[in-house]
Amino acid sequence: MANTSTRTLRLLSLLQTHRYWPGGDLADRLGVSVRTLRRDVDRLRELGYPVEAQRGVDGGYQLAAGAALPPLVIDDEEAVALAVGLQAAAESPVEGVAEASVRVLAKVVQVMPARLRRRVEALRAVTVPVDWGSRTGAGVDPDVLTVVALVCRDGERVRFSYTAADGRGTERHVEPHRLVCLNRRWYLVAYDLDRADWRSFRLDRLTAPSGSGARFAPRALPAADAAEFVRAGLQGMPRPHLVEALVEAPADQVRARVGRWATVEAVTAGRCRLRMTADSLDWPAMALGSLGAEFQVVGPDALRTLLADWSTRFARAAEREAAE
Repeated sequence: MANTSTRTLRLLSLLQTHRYWPGGDLADRLGVSVRTLRRDVDRLRELGYPVEAQRGVDGGYQLAAGAALPPLVIDDEEAVALAVGLQAAAESPVEGVAEASVRVLAKVVQVMPARLRRRVEALRAVTVPVDWGSRTGAGVDPDVLTVVALVCRDGERVRFSYTAADGRGTERHVEPHRLVCLNRRWYLVAYDLDRADWRSFRLDRLTAPSGSGARFAPRALPAADAAEFVRAGLQGMPRPHLVEALVEAPADQVRARVGRWATVEAVTAGRCRLRMTADSLDWPAMALGSLGAEFQVVGPDALRTLLADWSTRFARAAEREAAE
């Protein structure tokens, strides 16, 4: 027979997998008597789990909603699914969801056995997302996210390699402060020890983060909060392109393809207006081309120039193919 602690965890797991358990069935699954089952249920209640009991011949037990979320007991398959789901949620455009997902992901990965981490990584490596061309969090390695989240939480100095916007690579040693998800990009706000100043780092340009093990006393951030610090730093950067186009296709059809990144409004039953912002015009050009419909660029002029250049190069490629 399993020891009391193991059996208590097993009981908790069973209660979390079914809404209601008849007492006899639950005792049989645990291999104990009904009297022992009652003692185990009382032990869970002492630990703060709200277990409700129904008396009588057909009586049983169920885990009720409590004042706080109790710790969950999950199996290997559920742990892998949770980690993969949290990685996807870390790219969510819903305010607050991305940050919370990374906090939970860091907790899960920290205690996950190596064999399960390998399964998570293998599943992520062979999974192709339905949406493509995202200009934001999709380019961030989930391992980078979790490592940086952990050092932020633990107040641990971290080293990493960083590639600036001009392509120049540097090695950084920082005191991490907060992770910020802004405009669907991830940033690390940290105090740069080599430059003796605060900096924000885009996580899709950050590689090989490694905690040093050295703890530090928190410093006062020169801003109201981390998000405000990142916004202030971005104000001096080039403004994103504002793209607008008229597409000869129903709004629902266009929205299904690129609605994650664009605002799509119906003009007529078979025509719609598409608006989006982008740091680079390459992505809007690819998005419009992927629709399989005629379209007219309203603006900016730079997008028309880019499309003209692409069409010339594509035409030359097609001519070379025909000649061969």
